[in-house]
Amino acid sequence: MQKDDVIKLYTVNRTQDAYGRWIEGNPTVKEVFARVKSISRSEFFDAGRQGLNPDLRFDIFTGDYNGETIIEYNGKTYAVYRTYENGDYMELYVERKGGTDGKQYSPQPAGGNNSGNP
Repeated sequence: MQKDDVIKLYTVNRTQDAYGRWIEGNPTVKEVFARVKSISRSEFFDAGRQGLNPDLRFDIFTGDYNGETIIEYNGKTYAVYRTYENGDYMELYVERKGGTDGKQYSPQPAGGNNSGNP
């Protein structure tokens, strides 16, 4: 599978409160063009040995990527587990896992009581 489409890149904004707890604020979202590809067989098995569940690969322009770790594509949410810079393109390898269960990403409201780590 290979096709061109639009994906959403999410930057999760986190701050620490006075007690040292991490609070998740509103994410920054940006839409970029990507080439959507299937994961290769070797990528699937290599990542699987490390306990990962690889699903897709997105190729985007290197200048469009700023370290985002959450991607939304076709209404499903993915976590980036590996990146590879390939000239003008950045390859983003993604998986579906806990916390990215396919629902649209909806962070805690600012000032919420999220005591998790970043």
